[in-house]
Amino acid sequence: MLVSYNWLKEYLHIDDYTPADIAEKLTRSGVEVDILHELGEGIQGVVVGHVLECEKHPDADKLNVCQVDIGEEETVQIVCGAKNVGKGQYVAVAKVGARLPGDFKIKKAKLRGQVSQGMICSLQELGIEAKLVSKAYSTGIFVFPNEVTPGADALEQLNLNDTVLELDLTPNRADCLSMIGVAYEISAILGREPKLPAPHVHAAGEDASDYVSVEVDDKEDTPYYGATIIKNVKIKESPLWLQTRLMSAGIRPINNVVDVTNYVLIEYGQPLHAFDYDLIGSKVIRVRRARDEEQMVTLDDQERTLTSDHLVITNGEKPVALAGVMGGADSEVHKGTVNILLEAAVFSGSVIRQASKHTGLRSDASTRYEKGVDPARVKKAGARAAQLIAELAEGDVLEGPVEVDGRDHTETKVEISLDRINRKLGTDLSGETVEGIFHRLGFSFTKTAKGFNVQIPSRRQDITVDVDILEEIARLYGYDNIPTTLPDSVTTPGGLTQKQVLKRKSRRYLESAGLSEAITYALTTEKKESALRPDWIKHDVSLALPMSEERSTLRTTLIPHLLEALSHNKNRNILDVALYELSSVFHTVEAEVTTQPDEKLYLSGALMGTWHEHPWQQERKPVDFFVVKGLVEGLMEEFDVEGDVTFEQTEISGMHPGRGARISAGSTDVGFIAQVHPSTAKEWSLKNVYVFELNMDRLCDKTKGDIRYEPIPRYPSITRDIALVVDEKISAGKLEAVIRSEGGRLLKEVNLFDLYEGDNFEAGKKSLAFSLKYLDPDRTLTDEDVSKVHNRVIEKLEAELGATLRS
Repeated sequence: MLVSYNWLKEYLHIDDYTPADIAEKLTRSGVEVDILHELGEGIQGVVVGHVLECEKHPDADKLNVCQVDIGEEETVQIVCGAKNVGKGQYVAVAKVGARLPGDFKIKKAKLRGQVSQGMICSLQELGIEAKLVSKAYSTGIFVFPNEVTPGADALEQLNLNDTVLELDLTPNRADCLSMIGVAYEISAILGREPKLPAPHVHAAGEDASDYVSVEVDDKEDTPYYGATIIKNVKIKESPLWLQTRLMSAGIRPINNVVDVTNYVLIEYGQPLHAFDYDLIGSKVIRVRRARDEEQMVTLDDQERTLTSDHLVITNGEKPVALAGVMGGADSEVHKGTVNILLEAAVFSGSVIRQASKHTGLRSDASTRYEKGVDPARVKKAGARAAQLIAELAEGDVLEGPVEVDGRDHTETKVEISLDRINRKLGTDLSGETVEGIFHRLGFSFTKTAKGFNVQIPSRRQDITVDVDILEEIARLYGYDNIPTTLPDSVTTPGGLTQKQVLKRKSRRYLESAGLSEAITYALTTEKKESALRPDWIKHDVSLALPMSEERSTLRTTLIPHLLEALSHNKNRNILDVALYELSSVFHTVEAEVTTQPDEKLYLSGALMGTWHEHPWQQERKPVDFFVVKGLVEGLMEEFDVEGDVTFEQTEISGMHPGRGARISAGSTDVGFIAQVHPSTAKEWSLKNVYVFELNMDRLCDKTKGDIRYEPIPRYPSITRDIALVVDEKISAGKLEAVIRSEGGRLLKEVNLFDLYEGDNFEAGKKSLAFSLKYLDPDRTLTDEDVSKVHNRVIEKLEAELGATLRS
């Protein structure tokens, strides 16, 4: 909604407030002002000029040399190329030194040998959008329709000294889709009485009922329809004040009759329509639903095929307007129109919305009908338009209107107590304060034993229950005046869940390590997953109505789509890619899914190509199993997983048989890392791809939660190294597990630092060297203390795993 500040002053005394002040107060009370448009911004030195002489340029066919009186001692000569310039006109002149929009400065110049001391302006050159300029002045200069004193401020004459407030209204505030509605709002904020128009029509001797009858098929679709007949109108250009007000509201002037209907639309928020009475073709106006496949041509010259969802105005037989949306081309007001039928009606918002959506026509009228017009204001709006047409088009208004009135005149009443108001708002308002707010809003009320019985005016259709009253009181009292308090009851402090914490840690860690997040479809196919699906998953979760065959089942693992993403990059010659995805997978144990599948949060990654490269030092490290293992180990440390995290070599479906490991946290299986089997990778045109997948739901249950502080050791540690010869099939993890179990509380760290196999070594054997750190936080360890534990570790290794010390 565009609101002219100058126009607004007609309804309310606001001279002591600037447009910025009004905008601030509206926004603070809940009606947001998006932008302030200064219409004359950047314009200086533009005055009214009187063209005294206009002759053809002696050396240019398309130029005219004009002698113009601009209210100064001497006339000025201006060379003008507009076709419509002529002697006797009153025009807008930018004097020498004037500035126009775009910081365009007017200078004295010579055009084909003739001096030009200024510029005669078009409306577009004065900053008015071309779409808002009437057709009469769409090309050429603007000519004032009446005599104006030369030298007067042209901006004032054109209402370009105005500021327009652009309101960003919420759907419930349909009352502010009119100048009167905004005036009511500002009057409530400022506590001032609005001055509203009081239309009065001097009817001619004839009755409108002699010329037209009105029939309404369904009063739910059309609660009110009024037809006013105005005879002997003279179609011409609207007066300048009316044109400039429409332009400030974003509406293009057309002619005096149509402009009046648009003016009242903005003023009252009530859509109106003027028909050429003689083109309607009958004395009957019938409002009905359209017939399926019925056709009509609207004002935009488009033929519309209608359905029974549409409401039409007919001449008893054929449609002459699409109700509440757009008139028909066959009954349009034109230059030769003499008699008009003025429509003022209330239509069902839902019906108008359907018609507007179906036809793609969204007009100022349909917008207001959709949101709800004030049914009590429709007759006043019709009378206001009839009055203005009689004044501006010299028409004779017949006695009327002819109407069908099925409006529900039941008053909306809402009861609310003072105690509830103060409890909900956290205030201590007195009854007098609340009464004052009701008076400012224009709400009549009666006092009751508990509080107030408030009668809601029909213009405020958004107020139906007591919480709506609470909102009105809060915003008029002032949100800034409501005290800041904490809730009385004990509340739970906000925070992240453990799962949310892990998700954030995952993203932060992996992205800092160089991985990029992928987001893929949750839908896939059984074939795409078959090679990579976990062995224990036996059944798919198929969709009943899939959008396509490629999206027919819910995924059970994230790996296939990540491989698809790697393949997409490889096909575009991007060979070094590291991706991760944190999303849901879906598992079921039912062959025929009858219940919701289990939705689990998984974290998966897929890497290929080079992990690290330093060209200057000729270092290049490709992605391998241990790169991915290091990433996962870092994640486990980031998560602070409870219990030992172990990696146990095993065969995994779809993975390389010798390069895969299950990940356990304590005794819980939480995922795997592996190289994708070459034959599986080949299906995606890939080589040497490494992946990991973690069950985040299980990891969430294994995190320690609170961080425990451990003091820095006061006593020195002792380190012992052991090299063990074992069977080549025994993993380092098994050896480490035995070492930790026997090391007890004194053993703090175990690190594998060497592996040896090969020459001069017994076949089927290997050597693993570990560094063991012993520490007692309460005292200094002796060699005897350490040897006692260390020997016990070695004995256990020999007994359980057949390990021997390497000599």
